[in-house]
This record gives sequence, C-alpha cells and structure tokens, in this order.
Amino acid sequence: MAAASPGFSPFQAPVLPAARPVSSISLPASPIGFDMARSEVELQLHAITDAPLICPLPQRGPVAMALVQPDKVVFRSQPISAVPPEAKNSSRSAPRMAKTKARRDTSYDSFKTWSGKLERQITTQLLGARPPQQQQEQEEEEPEEDDATSNRPNTSMPRVQRFFAALEGPELDKLRSSEELVLPSDKTWPFLLRFPVSAFGMGMGMSSMAILWKRIAISASTRFLHMTLKINLVLWCISVAFMFVLSMLYALKVVFYFEAVRREYYHPIRVNFFFAPWIACLFLAIGVPELVAETLPHWLWYVLMAPIVCLELKIYGQWISGGQRRLSRVANPSNHLSIVGNFVGALLGGIMGLKEGPLFFFAVGLAHYIVLFVTLYQRLPTSETLPRDLHPVFFLFVATPSVACLAWARITGEFGYGSRIAYFIAMFLYASLAVRINLFRGFRFSLAWWAYTFPMTSAAIASIRYASEEKNAFTQCMCIGLSAAATLTVTVLFFTTLLHAVVHRDLFPNDISIAITERRRKPSVATEMMQESGSKALAPALSDARDLEAAVATSYT
Repeated sequence: MAAASPGFSPFQAPVLPAARPVSSISLPASPIGFDMARSEVELQLHAITDAPLICPLPQRGPVAMALVQPDKVVFRSQPISAVPPEAKNSSRSAPRMAKTKARRDTSYDSFKTWSGKLERQITTQLLGARPPQQQQEQEEEEPEEDDATSNRPNTSMPRVQRFFAALEGPELDKLRSSEELVLPSDKTWPFLLRFPVSAFGMGMGMSSMAILWKRIAISASTRFLHMTLKINLVLWCISVAFMFVLSMLYALKVVFYFEAVRREYYHPIRVNFFFAPWIACLFLAIGVPELVAETLPHWLWYVLMAPIVCLELKIYGQWISGGQRRLSRVANPSNHLSIVGNFVGALLGGIMGLKEGPLFFFAVGLAHYIVLFVTLYQRLPTSETLPRDLHPVFFLFVATPSVACLAWARITGEFGYGSRIAYFIAMFLYASLAVRINLFRGFRFSLAWWAYTFPMTSAAIASIRYASEEKNAFTQCMCIGLSAAATLTVTVLFFTTLLHAVVHRDLFPNDISIAITERRRKPSVATEMMQESGSKALAPALSDARDLEAAVATSYT
C-alpha cells in the first residue's frame, strides 16, 4: 500500500503520527525518598492518555523495598523556580528582622526601671493582642536578644570590692585596662544615664551665692557698699530654678534608670554627693529673701534634716564598723560633703531659734570632722594623689570650718573663741591652697570645677561676719576681696557650664563608674596564651636579675 501511493520513495522514512510533547517532570534533587515504581506507573498513565509513545516502556514489577516517600510529587508544565521556598521566606523575614532590631535597642535594658520584656507586655496590652502568626514570628526573631539581656552580668549590684577592683583613680571613675563595660563604649549613652548626682554641686554653688549677697546687703562691715537686696532676690530665684531643673532631671533618672541611681548610691565615693541636694535646699532656706518670707516654719528644718540623718546613719556606721567601706579605705575630699551638712543644718536651726537640734548636729559633725581631717591630712601610703582634673575638690577643706564658725556663732549668740578658732583654721587652709598656683592650671573644664564655689562663698560669708566683730581696714579689705573672688568664680563657671552644655554638649560624658560588670569576666583563650607566653619570655630575664642581686648581696657580705 505504501508503494502504490503517489510520491512514495523507498528511501523516505515512514511518516508516523505527530506525537505530543511530554510535559516536563519534576523529580527530587536526590534519588533518596523517590519511589521508582510509583513514578513509572504515573508516567505510563500520563503517556497513554496524552499521546502514544514511540517505544512502550517495559513493565516492571513492584520494588520490594520502597524508601521514604516525599510528601508531594508534582508534575508541572512550567520550569521549576531556582529559589527554594525557604529562601523566599528568609528573604521576606530579613527586612522584618532588621527593622525590629533597628526599632528597639536592648543595650540599656538592664539599667532601665522597666525592662524590655515588661515594656513589650505593656505595649501589647495597650494596643491589643497581636495575631498568633505575628506573635510567633516576633518570638522566633528575638530569642537571641532576650537571652543576651537575661544572661548579662550586670543584672545585679556589684559589691564594693568590685568598684575597687574594676575602677581606679582617687574618685574611682576610670576603668582598668583589664576590665570591660556592660554598656557600649563606642557611642554616647542616653542623657539620663550620663547625668550624675554630682551635678547638684552646681546648685550648692548658686544657692550659697544668694546667701553671700544677702549678707553683703545687711551686714555692718559691708554697709558702705550700699548694695540692694534685689540682687539677693534675683540670685535666689535663679538658684531655685536651677535646683528645680536639676531635681527634675534626677527624678526622671530615678524613674527610668533606677539601676544607675542604685549603683551611684553604692559607689564608695559617689555616695557622698547624695548630701548635695539637701545641703543646697538648706542654703536656699538660709538665703531666702525677706520679700519672699520673713520667717520660716520650724517643721521645714526637720523635713530637710531627716534625709541627712538617714544618710549619716548609713555612712558613719560603715566607717565605725570597718570592712571594705571603712574610712581609711574610702577617705576622699568629697567626704567633706557628708560632714558639712551637720554644720549647715546647725546654722539654719540657729537662725530659726532652735537650740537642742542644732547643738546635736554640731556635736556629731565636729566629732566626725576631726577624724576625717586627720585621715585626709596624713594621706595614707596606699592613697593615690589626686589628678589635676580633681584639684578643685581640695577646696572642700575650707568649707567645713567656715560654716562651722558661723553655726557656732548662731548657737551661742556671739562670735566667741570657738567661732574664731574655726574661722582661723579655714583662713589658713584657704591661704595654703591659694598660693599653690599649680592647683589652678593644667586641667580642662568639668563639673569638678564647681567645688571651688561653695567653699569660697562660705569663706567670704565668714569673713564678713568676722569683719563685723573686728572692724578695721584689713578685715574689710579681706571680706571684700574674698566676696569679689567668689562672685567672679561663680559667674565664670555659670556661663562656662552653659557653654559646654548647650554649645559643645560635652558637659556630661559617659558615666563609666556605674557601668562595671558584677564580676570580673574571664579572659579569652588567646589572652591567656599571650600572658603565658609573655611570662615564659620574661622568666630568663627574671632569673638573671635574681642571680645578679644574689651576687651583689654576696659581695657586700
């Protein structure tokens, strides 16, 4: 039949019916998990129903052992995507993870009063419950952050031994080279974490300046200057506003970063500055203008002295009981702040007309001042010399006897021998520090400069009181000169502080002294190997040095 058909050629291949192309078959990347018997049967069924095959596949018996079957075998007519579904999910979740990490920084959670977990719980309750899928995704994205936060070593308070071991310097404000911080050291911390309790020294300087100009206006020794009480009113209002701002900032620190406040309180040196806000309030009460209040109620004195009593019971008890917080170990010029509050309180009580309370605080302050003065004056062999940046705190030596002479004069009603002895001690210490020019140069501006203000104004007020008793040209010149020096110092420091706070913005650096670890971290293996290799390298040199020392000792004998 083929030969009889027209156009037939014996050399032409027989024409078969047009076969339909077989669709592409998706097979697993690995033969593991693929059932050969099932795949061949499905392939034959597909071929029979769609198009005849050129060569039929031979029938094979079922395989005796079938491996684990895949969950799903898909036959497609489209090419398989090169990106697996897992990669797609990860590519979609990567921006979400980056956005979540960028939105919330957990570096400071351990210092927050409200931890990061609690913040998320409160936010969830306020904004409503999230869908289960979104909540599960966030829990899968942030397990490392939660674990890192919970496993950090700064979740509890370091003991006093850790402050001495991790920090160095007379003020314990410099980190040792072998230690690490629990907060990031390569960026600026939040403002409240950098705001220290020592900032209340600015309030003490401003409020004492208001007292000085009140005494200049009403004292007999300076009446020839014809100063008005309006200056006292302006300075007192500025001091009140200054103290209000400082108090509000530190109150916010207590609310949001209570752990940082707690570490300042347990710091062996920083704890003395917790007297500063109450001493500043006592100064404001002493320097209150007559236009504001002619007399003050007695209950105000008890309210202001109550926190000072509580702090003294803690600190003085630690000095007496010994231990790591004994006075010989923590003695520092800043400890004068824990003493001078007694004399300032006695002065205010004497102005109000009280007797027993002021006398009690004067006695307590005098007993502990003698011990502190001797301890600081002899400077134990283990004590370090104050660096240049902390030279202003030496002037705190002048503050206590200056206020003590005024307090005793108020208690006894006259500027007698006791007051004169305290005043002469203050003047001698003032002169011994003023003649040392090196104490006033070679260091940059910091909050420690405000330590000049309060002692200088106290000495000027005491000089005015002494000049009222001993009226001569020398005493008048001395009280005017000290008052001018104190006023100039406070004015310069006030504007310099504003310059650094507003323009340069470097007034409050990172407070390293509160960011130490609870316990010392173990050095890495590489560090240990380097230390071990260094000690082995130095061993021959040490042995040679010992041999040389022994030879020298033998020659002398």
